[in-house]
Amino acid sequence: MPLEQAHIIDAIAHDEATGEIALIMTESRPWNGADRRLYELQEKVNAYLSFALDGEMAESYPHFAGKTIRLQLDCTGPPDPRTLQFIGIMSEQIAFQGIKFEVRIMQQTGCSCGENECCRSEHSNDKPLCE
Repeated sequence: MPLEQAHIIDAIAHDEATGEIALIMTESRPWNGADRRLYELQEKVNAYLSFALDGEMAESYPHFAGKTIRLQLDCTGPPDPRTLQFIGIMSEQIAFQGIKFEVRIMQQTGCSCGENECCRSEHSNDKPLCE
């Protein structure tokens, strides 16, 4: 689901390695730093935060209640500088709620390490890191 469908939770996953609940949003369009795209990202993040913090997630998934939450943005290409700056600001703000924000770059032709898995990149890293 692209970002423009703000009120749809694209995916929820329990990350057994970290114990976190990942609320995953996806974006397959190339990043362009446009005001509209930043607005869509903000609206999607707000919807995910509302789902997590207003009790809807705990009601729908009681076995996830009390677990650490991570917002995860899966995209097919790295965000442009303006979007990265916006993500950094959002990340700082939602960290006050004990929630982190992570960006994962999904490689369609395989990982730079030679594996056919996705690569991971947090907003502050320059290069994707293989999982």
